[in-house]
Amino acid sequence: MTAVDPAPSRRPSLDSAPSRQLAETLAANPDGVLESLAAEHGLSLEAAIRCLPETHRALADGCHFAEAMADIAQWGTVTVLVHTDDLILECTAELPPGRPGHGFFNLHGPGPLGGHIRAERCATLAFVSRPFMGLESHAVIFLNQEGAGMFKVFVGRDAERRPRADQLARFTALRDRLTATAGEAHHGAP
Repeated sequence: MTAVDPAPSRRPSLDSAPSRQLAETLAANPDGVLESLAAEHGLSLEAAIRCLPETHRALADGCHFAEAMADIAQWGTVTVLVHTDDLILECTAELPPGRPGHGFFNLHGPGPLGGHIRAERCATLAFVSRPFMGLESHAVIFLNQEGAGMFKVFVGRDAERRPRADQLARFTALRDRLTATAGEAHHGAP
């Protein structure tokens, strides 16, 4: 995959010593909790994602938020994760369809997942494919204007704990469609 720079004026510098150090670490081993690695190096989550080898990440502009959410709502059961300094909260469920209203992108459905998202704060969509805890992992990470994570949506797993093939195909198609608008091609992992 190739990083597509959705907002060059906001792009974190990869020339800093912490960025170079993290890039070297991730080149040797792309596993680990990105938020923890970012904090250890004094970087935002977005800056840490940009330190991943290009084969593990692709970025799209946050203006595609609603399109991405509509597509993901068709994938079936996924894992939605919110990671803050105080909490890692996961919900494995179908992402309900959402719609804008009252200043939010509202998720309503019959399942356990619902909420209200400030979609206008989504600046970047990061498509990350890398090992995590020794398992192949694929996630769409929604990043705000400060480079912090809003939430992540992970491709679901099958009975053998491998990414579901149907969802991986949808993830790849969405990634390629949204990042192609910036005129970049993808290389490496699906």
